[in-house]
Amino acid sequence: MKREIPAGRAVPADWLSNFDRYLISEGTHERAYEKLGAHLVRFEDMDGVVFAVWAPNARQVTIIGDFNGWDPSRHPMHSSDAGIWTLFIPGLNEFSVYKYRITTQKRELLDKADPFGFAMEERPRTSSVVADLDRYQWQDSKWIAARRSRQALDSPISIYEVHLGSWRREADEQWGQRYLTYRELAATLIPYVQDMGYTHIELMPIAEHPFDGSWGYQVLGFFAPTSRFGTPEDFMFFIDQCHAAGIGVILDWVPAHFPKDMAGLNLFDGTQLYAHANPQQGEHQDWGTLIFNYSRNEVRAFLISNALFWIDKYHIDGLRVDAVASMLYLDYSREQGQWIPNEYGGRENLAAISFLRKINEVLHGIFPGVLTIAEESTSWPMVSQPTYLGGLGFSLKWNMGWMHDTLGYIQKDPLFRRFHHNQMTFGMLYAFHENFVLPLSHDEVVHGKGSLLGKMSGDEWQKFANLRTYLGFMWGYPGKKLLFMGCEFGQWQEWNHDTGLEWQALNAPRHQGTQRLARDLNRVYQHQPALHQVDFDWSGFKWIDANDSDNSVLSFIRYAKNPDDFVIVVCNFTPVVREHYRIGVPKAGAYRELINSDQEIYGGSGISNGPVINALPEPCHTFGHTLSLIIPPLSTLFLHPCS
Repeated sequence: MKREIPAGRAVPADWLSNFDRYLISEGTHERAYEKLGAHLVRFEDMDGVVFAVWAPNARQVTIIGDFNGWDPSRHPMHSSDAGIWTLFIPGLNEFSVYKYRITTQKRELLDKADPFGFAMEERPRTSSVVADLDRYQWQDSKWIAARRSRQALDSPISIYEVHLGSWRREADEQWGQRYLTYRELAATLIPYVQDMGYTHIELMPIAEHPFDGSWGYQVLGFFAPTSRFGTPEDFMFFIDQCHAAGIGVILDWVPAHFPKDMAGLNLFDGTQLYAHANPQQGEHQDWGTLIFNYSRNEVRAFLISNALFWIDKYHIDGLRVDAVASMLYLDYSREQGQWIPNEYGGRENLAAISFLRKINEVLHGIFPGVLTIAEESTSWPMVSQPTYLGGLGFSLKWNMGWMHDTLGYIQKDPLFRRFHHNQMTFGMLYAFHENFVLPLSHDEVVHGKGSLLGKMSGDEWQKFANLRTYLGFMWGYPGKKLLFMGCEFGQWQEWNHDTGLEWQALNAPRHQGTQRLARDLNRVYQHQPALHQVDFDWSGFKWIDANDSDNSVLSFIRYAKNPDDFVIVVCNFTPVVREHYRIGVPKAGAYRELINSDQEIYGGSGISNGPVINALPEPCHTFGHTLSLIIPPLSTLFLHPCS
């Protein structure tokens, strides 16, 4: 027999103090999630749940749920002059399911999920669930203590981008295929990432979302990890196990927009509380979503608290901020007359700029060493520079220009690459303007774009050789690295969020070889300071020859902080063996191959320079010594002095 839940009671004044209300209304409450939402508490020797929700324009708010038969008359909430409604319900337990029944000023009835809810039902249901986030016993104190040094800009950062729902699927009698749970992913994904040598996993959004096809980018529950894969405690276990394995976790975070689902933030209290009322300011026409009103203080408090929440409660190591360009520009994807200029007549979204600077100041101030990464596709200046210098304050920025140019080049027939050589060299003109991540993300292998392997030109052998050459070029080039799942072994099909990766492809030797190269690139990248210590300054890079377009060969040097420690990178983007190819080098003595992407173990032809290559005492390319190389067809070489 179900236990009767008593009527609600007033919340003690010290739970949500006047100071809390003031900070929320000022937009500076950095931990509003500690006060708003549903919290398991003990008041006056009574255990229960305290609820608090911001709905300033509501006529009435009541709590409905599985504990009161969804009866709106049972638990009416109490309002305050700050527009925050509160109630304490004694006897209520964890896992109780609830919504807010909101009566608007027009007497419309809206059933809303909790904006600060810590858990939600699994789709298609949209109710919030009471959850205890303080029970889990974390075991990652050593990781947290070392995080700042592990994630410093002079450290190796190699990111494996993952969509948890389609990394791997399990056979299921009822559904055909099912998701792996957070705990199953801890037992499978983490060892794989560790074996492959990645330093970080980047999770596509795991905040609760009703539509699978949004991949998580249309968020309904901003404070709730999706229940598709388990409970909040299960997700904590997954993060804890990542840290135990020495792997950092970056979370895709979506403060640019939210969906129109009526169970969520849309018209929350009958008004556009979280968005702009004017569609010219408040709607993304391309995506059919709503834009946050960054000029409203309570919305800023909501988003700042949300960013902090994932790092505080779930020990996330960084946030990759989605669609930053759409936030920065008022005319983003709009025609003339479809947008409203700022107060100075410009196209810049001043409130969003202020918000982004504030969020970076808060995160870096409270959690030093946490990464913030901007997916920003324009030439907006100083995205990854400190706010006190006029920047936006991000740690890193995706290098979308590099991605676009180099993918365009590598898709061309090698016969014609000589005419597009600048696509591989142009990026060095701006390579050190920002702290860049080189991204080969999910966006490049979906919506008809084909897989990364499928983009490569030539027959099957050449496609694999091109992919290996390209990955070698990327791992040698200045910048941190990001590769989407499946690209590391050359999946043939473009990504499909409804199925798992083509793991069966690894039965074929060429896929095995590509995977082995990806693993070895990560190992060399981590172990060679020259490949990661100076990613964001000219002192870490020097061209040997950027101009050999006739042969489609590039050669350059990567330097560590100690300039005597360097790695030479040579790329041949044609299927022609280059014999007796001479490059200048800064040091006499013997050199050896650290990486040769044409090795037979990678699926290549096995052409090599042997155990060592001795430098000749002849000037070349402004250097005092010369290496005479044999460069295999469609290959990348990493060379290092033997001593």
